[in-house]
Amino acid sequence: MFEKDRAWIELDREALVHNLNTVRRLLPEGCRLMPCVKANAFGHGAVQVSQVLMEEGVRDFCVACLTEAIELREAGIEGQILILGYTDPADFPALIKYDLSQTVVDCGYGKLLSSFGQPMHVHIAVDTGMHRIGERAEHVDEIAALWQLPNLIIDGVYSHLCVSDETSEESRAFTLKQKACFDQLVDELHKRGINGFMTHIQASSGAANYPDFRYDIARIGALIYGNEGTMEDQVPARLGLRRVIRLKARISTVRKLYPGDTVSYGRVFKADHEMLCASVGIGYADGIPRQLSNSWHVLVNGVDCPIIGMLCMDSFMIDVTAVPDPRQGDEVVLIGKSGDLEIRACEIAHKAGVNTNAIVSILSRRLGRVIV
Repeated sequence: MFEKDRAWIELDREALVHNLNTVRRLLPEGCRLMPCVKANAFGHGAVQVSQVLMEEGVRDFCVACLTEAIELREAGIEGQILILGYTDPADFPALIKYDLSQTVVDCGYGKLLSSFGQPMHVHIAVDTGMHRIGERAEHVDEIAALWQLPNLIIDGVYSHLCVSDETSEESRAFTLKQKACFDQLVDELHKRGINGFMTHIQASSGAANYPDFRYDIARIGALIYGNEGTMEDQVPARLGLRRVIRLKARISTVRKLYPGDTVSYGRVFKADHEMLCASVGIGYADGIPRQLSNSWHVLVNGVDCPIIGMLCMDSFMIDVTAVPDPRQGDEVVLIGKSGDLEIRACEIAHKAGVNTNAIVSILSRRLGRVIV
């Protein structure tokens, strides 16, 4: 991997460790941190991020699917790796081979896991109102019966809060209802003599906005990476988090445009004066939203440079007329700082009409990731 070739991602190790320790202080005493490194660690680089976190003492991770879990194991990541989604029964042997923990997505699936015939670590998902995965919390008898099945080593019971990032009275009431629903199930299991399992219900927004919730594990993703979820998100600033990711590319060519010249597909940009145009070696196949075409900007040597014309699959063009002596190979900053200027991922997300995770999580794997 040529980490700083045409385009790449830099990960600020100091910022990552700072955020990790900030989140650790946020959690109740005794609560274990389980970083969420799914979707290639929200686009940051699952292996690189997990290696740093493991060096800092983290021993629990969660991912979305089997392939993500295997990637971590093959990279030497140790400890518990919980798969939050469905794994096809044909792939159950890999759960054993790589010593992974599988989510029981409903009680019928728990029976499938048990019938595989080998001891398997699992966490039971409980549906408290999001209706995505999990057995409904009121199905106490069915959930309790999972402990009677052979081969299931039940390490945890968990749910997920669906509006813990919202502050309206209705959303807060629904979050508290979800908590009460989950707690009632856990209490009932304890009354039946079922103990020895960990509980978890909070992700990043739940931990940030409901720090008094006390469970055994917190599945933290966004807070670790330090990005604002939206332009209005004040949580990272309130907690003193630092943005980990920087996205950069290089100028591949610089050329002069004359009045009347048009740029890129569709000819949506037309020069009305003589100017300098640079081609940048990154495009929508790398995860840059095409909505930024002809309407956004990047930074070159501390100068704000407009994007001109339509984004291409592997490149786009910018106006570098204001840049002193722009050259082939110069760094272009898409996310991060250049001189006194900065572009945040949440600003790109706002422009594209999505949340920040929808921007960073789709950054292509062909972008090199380097810890700095």
